[in-house]
Amino acid sequence: MPFRDRADAGRQLATRLTAYAGRQDVTLLALPRGGVPVGFEIAKILRVPLDVLIARRLVAPINHQMTIGAVASGGVRVVDEELCRALAVSDRTVQWIADAEAREVERLERVYYGCHRAPPDVRDRTVLLVDDGVATGASLRAAVTAVEQGRPAAIVIAIPVASYAACAELSRRAREFVYCYIRDPVYSVGLWYESYAPVSEQEVCRLLREAHELSASPPEPPAPGAP
Repeated sequence: MPFRDRADAGRQLATRLTAYAGRQDVTLLALPRGGVPVGFEIAKILRVPLDVLIARRLVAPINHQMTIGAVASGGVRVVDEELCRALAVSDRTVQWIADAEAREVERLERVYYGCHRAPPDVRDRTVLLVDDGVATGASLRAAVTAVEQGRPAAIVIAIPVASYAACAELSRRAREFVYCYIRDPVYSVGLWYESYAPVSEQEVCRLLREAHELSASPPEPPAPGAP
C-alpha cells in the first residue's frame, strides 16, 4: 500500500507543498473526518494554521455506494441531476436526503467550531483544501464551492490519491491540484492505506486543539552555530 496510515499520507503530501511553507497568507482546510489527520501532518510540517470545512455526501437511497451529490458549510448543495434521473431518484427524495445531511453539517459545525469559534475567514487567503482521497469528488466539489463563497485569493487542492476524472474536473477550479498518486478507477480510498481506521469526532477535536496550540506557540530558536 502507498500509505501506512493517514499521517503517513500527510507527510508524503507535504513534500509536494513546500512552496506554501511558513506563508502568512495560507490556511489549510481539511475535510472531516478522514482528511483531518492528513491535514494535521501537513499543517505541522508547513507551519500553517489548520481548520475544517464540513462536507457531506448525498447517497442514493437504494445503493449507498452511489454518490448523487453533496452539501457543505455555508448552505452549499451540489446535485448530480443526470445521475439522479438515471437512478430514478425524484427531486423530492433528493430534497429530503439533502435536508437531512444539511442538518448533520450544522451539528458538526457545533461540534468542531463550538460556541467560542467561528468558521475560518478565507477572504484573500490561499486555501489548501485537503482530504484523505478522492474517488467521485462529490464532497470535494461541494467544499470547493463553499470556499469560493468566501472569496479566497486562491484554492489549492491537495489529495494523497485521486481518480483521473476527479482530478480533471477539480483542476479547473483550483490554482493547483496536488497529489501523490493518480489512478482510474480509485474504487475505494481505503484500499490505498495499510491502516484506514475510522476517525472519531473526538480525534478531530483533539487534532484541531493541538494544531491551534502549535500555531500559537513561538517558533523554536535556531540551534547554536546555525546560520
